Amino acid sequence: MTKKVNYRWRILALLFFATTINYIDRQIIGILKPFIANDLGWDEADYGYIVTSFQIAYALGLVTTGRFLDKYGTRIGYLWAIVVWSIAGMAHAAARGVAGFAAARFALGIGESANFPAAVKSVAEWFPKKERAFATGLFNSGSTVGAIIAPVIVSGITLAMGWQWAFIITGALGFIWIIFWLALYHSPEKHPGISGEELEYINHDFQSRELDNHMTWIALFKYRQTFAICATRFISDWVWWFFLFWIPDYLSKTHGIKMNEVVLPLIVIYTVSSIGGIGGGWISSKFISMGKSIDFARKTTILLCAMIILPVMLVSQAHNLWVAVGLISLAAAGHQGWASNIFTIISDIYPKKAVGSMMGLSGFAGAVGGALSATFIGLLLHITGSYFFIFLTAASVYMINWLILKLSIKQIIPIEIA
Repeated sequence: MTKKVNYRWRILALLFFATTINYIDRQIIGILKPFIANDLGWDEADYGYIVTSFQIAYALGLVTTGRFLDKYGTRIGYLWAIVVWSIAGMAHAAARGVAGFAAARFALGIGESANFPAAVKSVAEWFPKKERAFATGLFNSGSTVGAIIAPVIVSGITLAMGWQWAFIITGALGFIWIIFWLALYHSPEKHPGISGEELEYINHDFQSRELDNHMTWIALFKYRQTFAICATRFISDWVWWFFLFWIPDYLSKTHGIKMNEVVLPLIVIYTVSSIGGIGGGWISSKFISMGKSIDFARKTTILLCAMIILPVMLVSQAHNLWVAVGLISLAAAGHQGWASNIFTIISDIYPKKAVGSMMGLSGFAGAVGGALSATFIGLLLHITGSYFFIFLTAASVYMINWLILKLSIKQIIPIEIA
């Protein structure tokens, strides 16, 4: 008797591990920032420019990534992306100044820009709508697992071998993933091992016209939903980048903890955020299983996420390390829950062949917001040394997001293509 295999969960595991590696490679700079800054003489503004170079490249990569994925498919797109970002991650070891690090971060941003468009596109291809938010939450939890693992790996390698080897070893992880990707990944229709039953289950709520439908960015801008989703990502994606790139240094400077001591607080923050990402997807899917509409499920979950982020405005006033860690943890969890649902809303609204393009477009908007905020945060900290305004803004933008979605997208349903 042949054992039944649900291949969509194997595909999801590949997406999870790719996202984990993605975040190890991008977060390492934040962990090593105090160490490298002391070694190479960076100031806050220098670091802001380095982070900005990543964000600009991330934005530029998203201009083409979505269309590339829609045209050539996820198998080729993801392969290209992880080769580029793995080589770029290793190249940091050769940098000797701000310009060198900025160049390496730029190349890393180009490669990493494909991760979420490719992963969300894969989920749209492999999962029916009722499972997408939960599946998105699971693969997106790789970002927080990567953020949890990174401090342990990076601090251990750095203290034993030096910060250059931390970049080389973590950068090489992507090449291991490529072996499994090439061996296991195919689209559902072309997968050699998928059963007819699973394929029918995956496709049962897809409209056949979606299979051959392509949309240009110009076509996407015909819909108000596009403006709403891009606006929410523009004003809030930077918050997660801030957590990744500045929180290790914030805890070090404001609470006096050393590099090896920052590991536990970061593990707590990103463990809680991982729970938030999975929980946000689960709550949304649970609402649907209870008979609620997709519109109610997504928007209500986003409102709940926005509410648990609000207390982060008090972080700069917290004098106890673990109070600050707790507030940041809640905010990080809220962000990941929001991300699980905003990514899923794209696959709820747009045809499958347009999901990659819409993810790229909305990601571009988020990356532009992140690039602008990185330079602003660096200069603000260089001039004032205060995090108060930064945390206050971070606390507020998710309620604004919910209002934008509530007012601009009357109902989350598939758009009608002429």
